[in-house]
Amino acid sequence: MAQLKGKVLAGKVLVKPHEAEAKTASGIIIPDSAKEKPREGTVVMVGAAKKDEEMEVKKGDVVLYGKYSGQELTIDNEDYLLISQSDILFIA
Repeated sequence: MAQLKGKVLAGKVLVKPHEAEAKTASGIIIPDSAKEKPREGTVVMVGAAKKDEEMEVKKGDVVLYGKYSGQELTIDNEDYLLISQSDILFIA
């Protein structure tokens, strides 16, 4: 992953989604058409805190987020997800 230039605005978090599982626990290969969107990722960039809400996540945190959360972005041929901190459900 290359060094990203720019910044994320207040209250937003840039996440690198983890890869979807390619095999089940019993060894069955899952085709691309049947894979679910990943709902877990690593925080890459964090925006400033909002006036009424402090930022609880930091770069490097692994987070779980809602299925339909955020905006998908492609930066330097890498896929990312830009979400609001309020869309994060759990920090691992």
